[in-house]
Amino acid sequence: MLEIQRIPLFRDNYAYLLTDPADGTVAVVDPGTEGPVIDVVEAGGGRLDQVLLTHHHADHIGGVAALKERYGARVVGPESDRGRMSGLDQGVSDGDSVAIGTATARVIATPGHTSGHIAYWVPDADAVFCGDTLFSLGCGRVFEGTYEEMWESLMALRALPDATQVYCGHEYTEANGRFALSVDPDNDALKAEIAQDRALRARGDATVPCPLGVEKRTNPFLRADDPHFAAALGLAGKSAAEVFAVLRQRKDTF
Repeated sequence: MLEIQRIPLFRDNYAYLLTDPADGTVAVVDPGTEGPVIDVVEAGGGRLDQVLLTHHHADHIGGVAALKERYGARVVGPESDRGRMSGLDQGVSDGDSVAIGTATARVIATPGHTSGHIAYWVPDADAVFCGDTLFSLGCGRVFEGTYEEMWESLMALRALPDATQVYCGHEYTEANGRFALSVDPDNDALKAEIAQDRALRARGDATVPCPLGVEKRTNPFLRADDPHFAAALGLAGKSAAEVFAVLRQRKDTF
């Protein structure tokens, strides 16, 4: 079982340190800057073997060069974005596997936020590291892909087991919750989740990771294929991708 440590970066980013207690392998996911990561790595013994990247945005890769130089870490990321990620040692694509010590991560292509975005699913740890595709109660903006691609990416993540913990790239839950409630005001599960998240933030705690099973019931972006939800939005008869597109566009201007 991997040990997973959340590392806050900037104002609301998260990187994640993964340690395999079986053989001591240490990896970090999406180090947007190096300082806080180095602090955590040094406190744990000064070993960093791998850097796993979900997409090319600067707030997810900004610390890569310094970490690679300091620790000799091997950098893994989307092959299709090799030209936008200097220092990439191993390019991976949908369906590939990445060893993290004795654990194995499966690569899931999740285009939409960026064209080459990927997620890393570690079944034995009940964990998915999904960057900026799926957030607690929300999803990423569609910058480089299409709404149809982003919907399919969300469906690929929704298909994972309910027990999967979602380790996303940002602490956006409170703002996402306000939007979710505006489009799904009668969802009791959503109301309960928002109350819990507000209590966590009031204590200074993170809302991430979040259980995928809860997201399936509360996240409006995972429910665009629910005909009752679509009808409540005034979108009866529209395809799931069309409903998703309307939701994402409303969130963009919320």
